[in-house]
Formats: sequence, C-alpha cells, structure tokens
Amino acid sequence: MDTLRSRWHADVVALCPAADRPLLAAEGTDLLDRWLEDHRSYHDAVHLAEVLAALDELHEGGDLPAHDRHLAGLAAWYHDAVYDPAAASGANEEASAVLAQERLTAIGVPAELVERVAMLVRESATHEMSDHDPATRAFHDADLWILSAEAERFDAYCHQVRIEYGMFATADYARGRVAVLTPFVERERLYLTDHAHERWTERARLNLRREIARLAGPG
Repeated sequence: MDTLRSRWHADVVALCPAADRPLLAAEGTDLLDRWLEDHRSYHDAVHLAEVLAALDELHEGGDLPAHDRHLAGLAAWYHDAVYDPAAASGANEEASAVLAQERLTAIGVPAELVERVAMLVRESATHEMSDHDPATRAFHDADLWILSAEAERFDAYCHQVRIEYGMFATADYARGRVAVLTPFVERERLYLTDHAHERWTERARLNLRREIARLAGPG
C-alpha cells in the first residue's frame, strides 16, 4: 500500500505543487480504503495497481507524456472509487466523477484538470471516449489492459468479475457478460494508443473470444 500512497502523492503534486498536504494525505487514505472494500473482488487495489502500471508502460513506450500520465493517473484513482455491482449502468462512474470533482477541488487541483479527470471517469462507463488526446487514449487502454493479460491472469479476472456479480443467475450473467465483451472483439481498433494496439491487441482478442465461447456454452 505504501507504493500506491506514494503514487497518489506524486500524481497530485506533479499537477498541483501547491496542493493542500493534509487534505492530500487524507484523501489518499480514503481512496485506498475504498479500493480495499470487502465487496470488491476484481475492482480492487490490484486492479488500480495494474491500471497505473499500464500507464507507466504506455509512458515508457512513448505514447504518454509525463503530464498526461499524472492526469490519467488521477482518473485511474477515481474511476472505480465508488463501486456497487448492483448499481444502475453508469451510476458508479457518475458518483465517482462527482467525488473526484469535490475532493480534487478541495485539495487545490486547478478546475480545468479536475473537469478532465471527471470526464475520463464518466466515459469509463462505456469506454467510448469523446476526445483523443494522449491522456484519454492512455487511460482508455490502461483500464482495458486486463483483456490482454496472460491467460492465467485473464481467467482470474473473469472469475473475480463473476464473484462481484454473484447476485445474478448463471444464465443471466452469461448473457449479460457476452453482451459486454462482444463489442470489444468487434471493434476495428480495440486499443487507442499505438503501443497498446501493436502489443496488446492480439492476446486481448484471443482472451475475449475464449471467454465468450465459454460463457455461450456448448453449441
């Protein structure tokens, strides 16, 4: 957790050197508590760490300037800050965006950056991004990095998501999950950055097709 705390501090201070330090520390603690909630199986601190690591990879690959990496990092911190699997579509993202707006403003982050973070959080509900600047492309791809993970990690992710949606019957879950995953297979371009497009796409499509076939069952 210390690594994540340090990352939170670094992302905020890089964008706002004058950030209120006591509020910055308190918000980092609150966010980590949220990511560690008992009802989370996939959307937890491991997912957050994986998104941040993916952003680092995209930065090192040349697709993400340093300033944009910090901005996308803040979006990563807030994009699942509010998470209730039973919530209506888009409700978690909206609540998380509002939280980001309130807390980042209080810390002292400039308004234009706060609004960009909130926009990215809201758009993570559908992964249909309205802009194509480096931070937007990178955040989109980093949040979907898990689709391109090695088979063992991808299968664990699928199991973890099923646990989070345990309130649904197997057949209902399978239908809903296939509906969520299929558009990612059918997209002409799954990832928006060149690095992810070139290095993550093939494995992601293989993983997705395998999971869709499993959910669909025999025949």
